[in-house]
Amino acid sequence: MSENLSRRNALMVMGFGAASLACPVRMANVSAANPKRPNILYIMSDDHAAHAIGAYGSRLAKVAPTPNIDRLATEGILLENVFCTNSVCTPSRATILTGQYSQKNGVLDLGGHLEPENQHLPRLINQAGYTTAMIGKWHLKREPATFDYYNVLPGQGSYFNPILREKGKPAVGWAGKPWPNNEKRFAAYDSKHSSDVITDISLRWLQKRDKSRPFFLMHHFKAPHDNFENAERHDWLFENMDIPEPESLWKLPNYGSQATKGMGTSVSPRNKRRNMGMHMNVDQNLPYKEYTHQAYQRYLKKYLRCVKGVDENIGRLLDYLEKEGILDDTVIMYTSDQGMMLGEHDYIDKRWMYEESLRMPFLVRYPKMIKAGSRSDEIINNVDFAPTILELAGAATPGYMQGRSFVPILRGKTPADWPKATYYRYWMHMAHHDNPAHFGVRTKDYKLIFFYGRNYKPGGPKPTRPGWELYNLKKDPHEMSNLYDDPKYAMVVRELKAELKRLREKFGETDQKYPHIRKIIDEYWEK
Repeated sequence: MSENLSRRNALMVMGFGAASLACPVRMANVSAANPKRPNILYIMSDDHAAHAIGAYGSRLAKVAPTPNIDRLATEGILLENVFCTNSVCTPSRATILTGQYSQKNGVLDLGGHLEPENQHLPRLINQAGYTTAMIGKWHLKREPATFDYYNVLPGQGSYFNPILREKGKPAVGWAGKPWPNNEKRFAAYDSKHSSDVITDISLRWLQKRDKSRPFFLMHHFKAPHDNFENAERHDWLFENMDIPEPESLWKLPNYGSQATKGMGTSVSPRNKRRNMGMHMNVDQNLPYKEYTHQAYQRYLKKYLRCVKGVDENIGRLLDYLEKEGILDDTVIMYTSDQGMMLGEHDYIDKRWMYEESLRMPFLVRYPKMIKAGSRSDEIINNVDFAPTILELAGAATPGYMQGRSFVPILRGKTPADWPKATYYRYWMHMAHHDNPAHFGVRTKDYKLIFFYGRNYKPGGPKPTRPGWELYNLKKDPHEMSNLYDDPKYAMVVRELKAELKRLREKFGETDQKYPHIRKIIDEYWEK
């Protein structure tokens, strides 16, 4: 049999039709000695910062432990340097499902959507023989039709007694109505919290699933997204405790640039349009320091109470898998759609390329492959998630995906040609939380950011002042000092700009469609 014919037959067995053969495919490395494929449970929260997870060892680890999430690190691997391509909900989710950067998949901002034909990950893993389900927060506007089953929140969804849209048979009545009218409210006399409801639905699906096939379940919490409504049982959690505050909430010796001065919504009263004191009903007449302290404490306590509910419900999922005897047959991944600013630099929300917003938590438990207690600091991007999940399922990564499987890293063996840098771009501009549009590159040692400050669409918010920022992450992990104008770092800047240009060209981020952005980039590239 010829090599080409063998490859063609292998692709057909994996579920790829003839049309797919025109597209280059990177084949998965699947051992013939272990044909049984694992179940895959992909758990994702919303805005759960890595530094709000105990296993990451931040200032919050002791006061707000997360034992069930930490168990995944203790019994599996914790990835230290996982980053998103665009730190905002809808684009990040689109990247995870497509294995593509925002400009490639077309989901640049919160107004974006993902058509069924572009929901690549569930379609490909289903073709590989898996039964698939999407339960919880979807946020991609179009029906998640490529999943065998879905039960998802409409839009952002409600924290209490949520309405969900469920895929069902025509005879089921409300569930038989077409998207988006297939809605049902999940309510109870004493109120049902969304984290509990979403877990109830996942457990019910797991119990009733087709057990002759491995499963792929995307279990997505709404929590801890704002407005931070926790389950009633956690109302008094942290009540008599002071949550540790980040140093950069108060001290910013040489942070930022002219491009970011005064930007971003705040914990403190600095941002008069929107700050956390307003959200938390802090007395507007308090002095600056007391106002900021009260706003921070209320913010973090509500946020961490939501995290507590997430952690408890992950415990319920682990208990089910253990009781059914399939815990060790299941790859369990935990992540968030992006990070979150928890007062660092006096910021709230995400969007920024700063560490707390850029970094995603990522923990994986699968004892048949992963050594317990492992850690890795290799640079991984959420564009890599889909290829990794596909390889774990014994499927191939199609050439139209821009990411790369990090299964070798899970095994403890980093490929020699593994990327040394990651590219980021926040496409929106001065929307909701007053963040200027920007892009940049991050290596293990440095981060270079260019704030170009222009809306990609005609009209919209006014342009803001462009500027560059450089941070030495080894010496300054909390990004307190911008070194861009320091002559000692001139060579570092040149090298990072060369890498930034290379990555932008590699991923089609040349802005040829946006001449007004291209003009600013050209004007300020050497400044």
